[in-house]
Parts: sequence; structure tokens; C-alpha cells
Amino acid sequence: MNNKINFSKFFNIANILSLLAVFISILFLFFKGLNYGVDFKGGTLLEIRIENKNIQIQDIRASLNMPELGDVNVKQFGAEGDFLIKFEKNANENEKFITDLKNSISKKISTAVNFRRVETVGPKVSGELLKQGITAIVLALGAMLFYIWIRFEWQFSLGAIVALIHDVIITLGIFSILSFEVNLSIVAAVLTIVGYSMNDTVVIFDRIRENLLKYSKLKTNEITDISVNETLSRTVITSLTTLLALFSIFILGGEILKGFSFAMILGVIIGTYSSIYVASPVLNYFKVTQKTLLKDDDI
Repeated sequence: MNNKINFSKFFNIANILSLLAVFISILFLFFKGLNYGVDFKGGTLLEIRIENKNIQIQDIRASLNMPELGDVNVKQFGAEGDFLIKFEKNANENEKFITDLKNSISKKISTAVNFRRVETVGPKVSGELLKQGITAIVLALGAMLFYIWIRFEWQFSLGAIVALIHDVIITLGIFSILSFEVNLSIVAAVLTIVGYSMNDTVVIFDRIRENLLKYSKLKTNEITDISVNETLSRTVITSLTTLLALFSIFILGGEILKGFSFAMILGVIIGTYSSIYVASPVLNYFKVTQKTLLKDDDI
């Protein structure tokens, strides 16, 4: 038996920390909400480059002081002189609008402005995208949980459900706390997180199930420790290689990919943690034993 690390020793502390993190995340999601991007909120997004590097962000904001734009948000984006502008007005309503806006900004800040990217989404389309994004996440969760329900006993299924909900809530909570933009790429990241977390959980659950049948005289927490240790090298290697690629994207991929790669990094870390310290403890709480498996198999 390969039982080097006593993971079960820290189950109670980890569960308290997880509950606290979920509670804080829910509070932020409820009271602060998410910073929806143009995809979900509607409006216009501009990526601009200013030739004069001495221009500050407050100068850009001042040049956009126009009531017709609605709520305006400006932030530094990537290299010096690059800015990202979001406002409520739909630029598609007027074909000349973007050209006039470009000339207006150039005149007010007295330097050339290069519009590198223009994205516009109407309120109806953004509402549909938000609905479809939520539906995609719910369907992915449902499909994963259906697989677990068929593949394992109900105690394992419950552990997987708790771990998945834990991962998604905390990831979205961190995005709310940091006010990171949530767009379609983040939905894709969340869906990937669900699959990654489930894969890690299934590997550990498979080994726990095998060891429960193999070591009938050991306690559930001892079986859990053995199983996690036996799969630890696979978990660590998979997580580290994935994180190396994700950190490369986060650092070198530019501002456009930062949100997606950051969500993926969070998902890999939280998903690996939850497979050990959220999903597995559920089996201990319900005292899953060899008799439990044999009884369910008879049924």
C-alpha cells in the first residue's frame, strides 16, 4: 500500500475553507454581480491605439464625454498607448458613427487614433447569448452528473455534484471580486473546467472503488488516503503540464486571452483541490464501505 500523505487529516479544515469560499463567492455574485462584457450586456467595444504615448487614460475619458454614448468604460489594454473602450450605444445604428467618433477623439486629444477593433452587439442578441451561455453550462453539468449517477453509487454521485458546484461558484465568485469581464470565452472556460474537474474526480473515484473492494478491513478515510496517493503522480503531472501551457497563454497570449486563460488556471487549481478535498470527503461522511458497493451491485 502506498499511503505517504495523510490527506484525510486535513478534510475538516479544507471543508471549512471551501464553505467559507463558496459563501463569500455567493455574496459577491448576489450583491456585486458579474462584469458582463459586450457579448452579454450589449453595446460597442473599441480597441484603439494612440500614437502619442503621453496621452493618459483620463484624457481618453474626457474625449468621450458625450451623452449619446451612454455609460462609458475605458481601461489600459496591453502595450502602452493601447486602450479598450466600452459604451452602451450600438454603433450599427449609424454607419458614420465610428468614423465621426474617431475624428472627434483625434481632435480632442490632438493626436492620431487607430481603431484596431470594433465589436457591436445589440441588446436582443446579447440577451440571447447570455441565455444560451447559461443553458450550455447547465446542460454540461447535467450530462456530467448523469454519467456519474450511472457509473457510480449515489454517494459518489453526490460527491461529484458538490465538487462541480463548488468549482463553478468559486471561479465565478473570483471573477466577481476582481471585476474581470465575463464574455463567451469565459463560458467556454467554465465548460472546460467542468470537464477537467470531472475527469480528475472520476480517476480518484475509480481507484477508491477498487480499493474498497480490495481492502475490506480498512476504514473509508484510510482507503481514500491510499487511493489519492496512488493517483497523485498522475494528478500532479496532468495539472502541472496543463498549468504550464495556461500560464504561457496568460503571459504571452495578449490581453484578449487573459480572461480565458485566467479562468482556466483557476479551474485547474480549484478542480484538482476539489477532487481531493471536496468530492472525496463526502464518501467519508456517508461511511462508504465494501458492503455498500456489494449491496448496490446486488440491487
